Amino acid sequence: MPMSLLHFHPLRFPSSTAAAAAAAAKAASSLPKLSLTPPAPPLKSIPSRPTTSSFRLRAVSTGFRDAAAASVEDDDAKVLVGPASEEERRGERVVADYDWTEEWYPLYLTSDIPDDAPLGLTVFDKQLVLYRDGDGLLWCYEDRCPHRLAKLSEGQLIDGRLECLYHGWQFEGEGKCVKIPQLPADAKIPRSACVKTYEVRDSQGVVWVWMSQKTPPNFSKIPWFENFARPGFQDTSTTHELPYDHSILLENLMDPAHIPISHDRTDWTAKREDAQPLCFQVTERTDRGFAGLWGKEKDESLPNFLRFEAPCVLQNNREFVDKNGVKHYFTGLFLCRPTGQGKSMLIVRFGGTMRSPLAKVFPKWYFHQNASKVFEQDMGFLSSQNEVLIKEKVPTKQLYLNLRSSDTWVAEYRKWMDKVGHGMPYHFGHNTISLPKEPAVVEHAPAGLVARASASSPAKGGVGTMHAPNLANRYFRHVIHCKGCRDIVKAFEAWKNGLFALAAALTALAILASARQWKVILLATATACFGGVYVCSAAIAMNTTNFVRTHRRL
Repeated sequence: MPMSLLHFHPLRFPSSTAAAAAAAAKAASSLPKLSLTPPAPPLKSIPSRPTTSSFRLRAVSTGFRDAAAASVEDDDAKVLVGPASEEERRGERVVADYDWTEEWYPLYLTSDIPDDAPLGLTVFDKQLVLYRDGDGLLWCYEDRCPHRLAKLSEGQLIDGRLECLYHGWQFEGEGKCVKIPQLPADAKIPRSACVKTYEVRDSQGVVWVWMSQKTPPNFSKIPWFENFARPGFQDTSTTHELPYDHSILLENLMDPAHIPISHDRTDWTAKREDAQPLCFQVTERTDRGFAGLWGKEKDESLPNFLRFEAPCVLQNNREFVDKNGVKHYFTGLFLCRPTGQGKSMLIVRFGGTMRSPLAKVFPKWYFHQNASKVFEQDMGFLSSQNEVLIKEKVPTKQLYLNLRSSDTWVAEYRKWMDKVGHGMPYHFGHNTISLPKEPAVVEHAPAGLVARASASSPAKGGVGTMHAPNLANRYFRHVIHCKGCRDIVKAFEAWKNGLFALAAALTALAILASARQWKVILLATATACFGGVYVCSAAIAMNTTNFVRTHRRL
């Protein structure tokens, strides 16, 4: 699997050898300048009794303005994304049968689900709790105790059962209540004392949830990714919680044009001088999404294949043949989950059948923190974009200026939203919108895994900036969702504290030592320990501190 610094970023496929060529997504587009001829300035006032020459001047001027307007429209048609279908050209709206609940949504990476605590998650405005029972089976409930509506994700696991920590009610299996401490010994547990359940399935290392309570699960809708099942395919996966809407996140993921500009020099392949026009070819449009090829304008063929599929799954694939004639496959997979208004969660999975030697040199946490850096570079743009959409309350057609040479996939996505948005809690389409009916919920008290992680070593929740419950904070966006990175941060904290204590003890001994030789040895060792403290502190900062652009730093 290729491992460059931008290895995690959307639509980037750096090859693992020089002969295999550079990343496909390095081909980001430079926006062509629009040459829009303005209409002629208004004429000065005409005399009340115009002469013949005055009428002639007015006629010539009016003709000039009409010609200029036509020129503007012609220029726009050449560079802006046009209608996607014959229905659009006729001004007709195409509506598909769609219900957002009758879909499978990616909840979490299977490897990151804790064994000893419940996990609180959301899909749109639905709050869920996920946990493993004593047999290792996964169960998903509505995150609400039927007693007094306390969050079950604030609870704990007792002998494989989920316990609400408010009054100690316990639940298991299909949501059945099996213990109420306050109930008399001779009383039966009420049948209504049960929780609503949701069907979950583990597929290819990801746990998916079926959100409908009315329609039985359609298991054929669980996504299957062919490349991930190929022999020798290896991937690196990471999870990120982000402070903007899932539709804006998906736009960003299917936009290769911004990479050379926004991520300039983040690795050796992203350079702003490489920004250039891109070519796109839509090969498929259905009620469930779209697909097509894309590449640089100068490419002989379009080497990248992108597919978007409902509800929010995006993948970008590339194939190439090495010098030995062996075909290799690379995939960038983005599994997005709406987590509420202005919030989303993303599972990123990059992999291939050929693995770079760099992947064996650098630890996984290094690539995870670099992925966080990439998302932080875009965060300011996307958060502000989210604010404008909510404030303006108009379709994106009235706000965006989509170029054929950079924004084709973005336009396709918003037009797909036009077809299915009526079946979502809210949407912002190309021509249509539906605003949220429910007010956004902002929780100031962390719950579930967030509370557990923030209250554990190395710091108490709410103390200091690193562990403040804030989605603009890298620790809460990624580290608490990644078992590997949590363990690494704790390990570096332990090493830092141990080395600091050892360095202090060695320094004290050096002061007390009478022999000069021992002073030198002890002070040299103490200096090495202080160096280790610095390295551990730097590693912790890499995993928990946000990236800030140079021109924005104080």
